[in-house]
Amino acid sequence: MAERMMDALVKKEAGKGLVLQKMPVPQPGPGEVLIKIRKTAICGTDVHIYNWDPWAQIHLKPPMIVGHEYVGEIAELGAGVTGLSVGQRVSGEGHITCGHCRNCHNGNIQWCKDTVGVGVDRDGAFAEYLCIPASNVIIIDEDLPEDVVAFFDAFGNATHTALMWDLVGEDVLITGAGPIGIIAGGICKYAGARRVVITDINDYRLDLARKMGVDAAVNTSREDLKQVMKDLRIVEGFDVGLEMSGNGAAFDQMTSLMRNGGKISLLGLGNKPLNIDMNNIICKGLTLQGIYGRKMDNWHEMSYMVQGGLDITPVITHRFHYTRFEEGFAAMNSGKSGKVILDWTEKK
Repeated sequence: MAERMMDALVKKEAGKGLVLQKMPVPQPGPGEVLIKIRKTAICGTDVHIYNWDPWAQIHLKPPMIVGHEYVGEIAELGAGVTGLSVGQRVSGEGHITCGHCRNCHNGNIQWCKDTVGVGVDRDGAFAEYLCIPASNVIIIDEDLPEDVVAFFDAFGNATHTALMWDLVGEDVLITGAGPIGIIAGGICKYAGARRVVITDINDYRLDLARKMGVDAAVNTSREDLKQVMKDLRIVEGFDVGLEMSGNGAAFDQMTSLMRNGGKISLLGLGNKPLNIDMNNIICKGLTLQGIYGRKMDNWHEMSYMVQGGLDITPVITHRFHYTRFEEGFAAMNSGKSGKVILDWTEKK
């Protein structure tokens, strides 16, 4: 029998770019599920891989099918898989964990030391089909918008970061208006924050954040954040900080403007070590929490927030057929985009 083939976006070799080429359709082994991909979204990680920057050079070993944000439907079940059925709409947790370490046993799979990343350490979702363990499959309700579910992975990062703390009546500062920071702004308002302020130096993305309902979107290259705080009657400082930029200057500004006893989630990865003013952290008694990936419960929280009225569609700015992936990555690299969706539902 001839081997089944599919279209896929492949990091074929070390260097910039991706190649659209034919690859074998993966075969689900015991305990695995084959997913027919319908929509994918381009993540910042994918941009690192496309550009072949230092992070990608360290973490990726070509050839590799990339991509990890997607929605699709179950095409085949491997031996021994129960509780799932062909045709179900699904997405999947992109971190495949060992299942045996202490963190896996206590439910904190996001901290598993032996995590394998879909689209980074093993073939990913920028293809017509993807194979993952059944334990990573997330069933998606049919009433959820397909384009939104396509980036539930990134939405999950934002959910994990924002909902780490009680937000009701709190004043929140978000540093970094990338798509995850913008989504986090919407989550904070939905979860009951009094004031949400987001900072960046990219006017396009600050405008997107305003569409997500933040109270102030501040370009710190020309606006005074302290004056914005006064205008919003934030007196003692911010109660909660969400650091999404990985920028040392932004983090120092955040710690200087937190109230005593404030809490900070750290998601943004820097491209170099940061020089941090420890005095602000120690003397203010700040709590810092590193965030990585998603908790499994975040997948349920995302679905429930969308069903409850949280609209994150403003963050979607571009849609392309997968054969136009170059345009999608160009949009991401331009800085004038939010989430970019690639459609795999038909061939052209």
